[in-house]
Amino acid sequence: MRRYGLYDATRGLTTAAAAGVAGLLLWAATRVGQSTDGRFWAEMAIVAAAGLVLAVSQHIGGWTKGLRLRLSPGTFVLGFLPVFVCVGWILMASQPANGWYAGKIVSWTGSIGLTGLVHDLGLWNGVLAFGFGLVLGLSVDAVPAAMVTPVEQPAATPAAPEPSDRAADEPLTAERRAAAAAHPREVTVGPREDTSTTTTQ
Repeated sequence: MRRYGLYDATRGLTTAAAAGVAGLLLWAATRVGQSTDGRFWAEMAIVAAAGLVLAVSQHIGGWTKGLRLRLSPGTFVLGFLPVFVCVGWILMASQPANGWYAGKIVSWTGSIGLTGLVHDLGLWNGVLAFGFGLVLGLSVDAVPAAMVTPVEQPAATPAAPEPSDRAADEPLTAERRAAAAAHPREVTVGPREDTSTTTTQ
């Protein structure tokens, strides 16, 4: 367990720092208020940023995975987009009366019989905004160093083999052989003494 000491300490400090930043953002959101349509959406954005900070801190604190972040397509489509639709629908229905498409969203909610549910959840609009940012942060993942695709280097063109001396001399050697076959050299050999002949008396 001792080998995880530095990892646990780093992750703990990062989580504490992120929680402090998220708390400051939540406090800043209370200073904005919801008196107007613009203030309402500004407050929701700040609260969502608090959730995002808290989620991303877990990737930064887990330094053993590496600090290269990527957006997970499967998590984004299957996890974040449904949350985006649901939270966006509820926040638009619970915004001030003159808000962006507020009347149409309320009318559509009544048509499908979800007015009571949307109204009850809309009372917790800050929690929904925080969860929205949290899920967005969870859609990002840290990429281990082993999964980083290396840059492919262009294949080197094989160098042409250098002609050897033997290969360069082959045509000349062939010509010499052909000339020698056409004009054989005549070698004159002198008479050899016959020592095997004995003189009889």
